[in-house]
Amino acid sequence: MLSLLAFAMVATFMTLIMTRKLSALVALIIVPTVFGVLGGFAPNLGAMMIDGVKQLAPTGVMLLFAILYFGIMIDAGLFDPLIVRIVKFVGSDPVKILVGTAVLALVVSLDGDGTTTYMITVSAMLPLYRHLKLDVRCMACVIIMAAAVTNLLPWGGPTARAASALKLDPATVFLPMVPVMLVGAAWVIVVAWWFGRRERMRLASQSTPIAEALVQSDLISEEPERNQAALRPKLFVVNLALTATLMVMLILGVLPLAVLFMLAFAVALTLNYPSLAEQKQRLTAHAGNALAVVALIFAAGIFMGILSGTRMVDAMAQSVLGMLPPELGPYLAPITALLSIPFTFFISNDAFYFGMLPILAQAAAAYGIDPAVLARASLVGQQIHLLSPLVPSTYLLVGMARIEFGEHQRFSLSWALAACAVMLVSSLLFGIFPLAV
Repeated sequence: MLSLLAFAMVATFMTLIMTRKLSALVALIIVPTVFGVLGGFAPNLGAMMIDGVKQLAPTGVMLLFAILYFGIMIDAGLFDPLIVRIVKFVGSDPVKILVGTAVLALVVSLDGDGTTTYMITVSAMLPLYRHLKLDVRCMACVIIMAAAVTNLLPWGGPTARAASALKLDPATVFLPMVPVMLVGAAWVIVVAWWFGRRERMRLASQSTPIAEALVQSDLISEEPERNQAALRPKLFVVNLALTATLMVMLILGVLPLAVLFMLAFAVALTLNYPSLAEQKQRLTAHAGNALAVVALIFAAGIFMGILSGTRMVDAMAQSVLGMLPPELGPYLAPITALLSIPFTFFISNDAFYFGMLPILAQAAAAYGIDPAVLARASLVGQQIHLLSPLVPSTYLLVGMARIEFGEHQRFSLSWALAACAVMLVSSLLFGIFPLAV
């Protein structure tokens, strides 16, 4: 009964946001509350909600100061030379622009952090998309697919979780996955190329003039938020060194992410805008974007808190495992890969990797399936995972791209599913995990 309630709650939530009946912010709060009351958990809902918010509080703080930090860097003009070079390379050809977006996102996301990937890539490419009237949904789809590929790096999160849950060396899980990641990266570029061709045809059919050459200063100055007085070209080297240092420290895990971004923001704001009046202006300029994203994070905490506190997550996992007949035991590796697609979407990575994966591994051990094999199979669903309303950084992406969360899901879901299929097939072909033992 609890499992049915959980699936009904998730289905209701997805239906409401994808049909635009409710915003993601409202649905994340209202839907789990209603289902929690229907399930008879009303007396304990408050404590569950607070627990969920507490769990996501560090992420909310990290995103808040990451938005402010990169906002300061954008205002100061740190990424302007990058935009100039990208524009010179891709010109005004939609195919080159989309492929360039994919390559840039793949490179930037090597640090394993979706937040920095979205901030840098969207900041660099969005003016170009607007200038040429390209479909921004294509940009968001390509960027999030690229981030999903590099998210499999050991410092990205899922690989470390899978290895930790099964007490394995992360390198043992990750290294065999490299060929599959390369295939995944190639698929992202193919999708970007397809989007580019489609956009080229759409613009041609609409007789939309595309300039042969674009002046970078025009692209930058046409942004309505652009404040020329905020540019700090003389501090370019200082800002670049500060950002590079931040990236290195993020990868090395010197301090918690939230603390690193708080410190980096404080230093960047003081160096670039020493005047208190200027600091206030910069904070005001980015307050709207920061508030929108952080509000969604804490709303997602309500959803996660109720989902976990009511044990709905456990009920969903147990119901699915209970439906697996014994004769499917030898096929548990590909079954785990398939289960990772919906489950890393409906529940958090932590719930899947620490709650469900060990149970699957224990069942697979009876058939002689290596836990490392199962860990690799469990990574297949990460393309879909990043479209989940439980992933905080995705709200940053859609916020910066100025598209609705549900619209982003509707547009990107089929392409992300195709990416999962590509990675599943390539994993079987490369022998990353077997079809059956």
